[in-house]
Amino acid sequence: MKVFGLQKLTLLDYPGNVAATVFTAGCNMRCPFCHNAGLVENINPNEEIGENAVFDLLKKRKGILDGICITGGEPLLHDDLASFIKQVKALGYKVKLDTNGSFPNKLELLLNEGLLDYVAVDIKNRKEKYSLTTGLKNFDTKLIDETINILKNGNVDYEFRTTVLKNFHTVEDIRAIAQWIEGAKAYYLQNFVDTGKLLSKENMEPWDKDTLNNMLEIAKNYISNCELRGI
Repeated sequence: MKVFGLQKLTLLDYPGNVAATVFTAGCNMRCPFCHNAGLVENINPNEEIGENAVFDLLKKRKGILDGICITGGEPLLHDDLASFIKQVKALGYKVKLDTNGSFPNKLELLLNEGLLDYVAVDIKNRKEKYSLTTGLKNFDTKLIDETINILKNGNVDYEFRTTVLKNFHTVEDIRAIAQWIEGAKAYYLQNFVDTGKLLSKENMEPWDKDTLNNMLEIAKNYISNCELRGI
């Protein structure tokens, strides 16, 4: 699998676990506020670090790390993801997958093989604004519906999350998202942070804390386990 980044230690990316984070390159979406632009467009092949760097770290950090988080880009684009995860699991580690939810069939295959311990899905916006938010024309939200249903009806731990910013999200948009995923195990509203490496050159703005708290209280009407991140 093409690995383009490795964070050797994180206490945040995998809830309740000490983990390393593996970054894959390539994504099928073009969200203007994406903070990993270098993993989505104009990918520099010279920055690939390879799988061996991951496995070397995992062998050295046995007893220290609990698992890894695989993020991107969009990891499910990679056909050899299952093989990579099997090698990680063989070393005794848990695996968390970050995904945009647009590959439900691939996700289900990994779940059926028992390869995932935790899944985090980015719910970009309410259905009516998905194409706008993902930068894709006529995006089929049925794919997201399938992913939501797979996780809500399955046994693996999971979370849904939305990165919230003024350019794309209103309070009523968050209400619509919460209604869409009603009854989910966990939903997180993530405050937008401009890393300086965004896909869009337009100005992207975070919401103020009061508005985020208002959004959170509305979401709690539909999902009991809701929290804010990044404030």
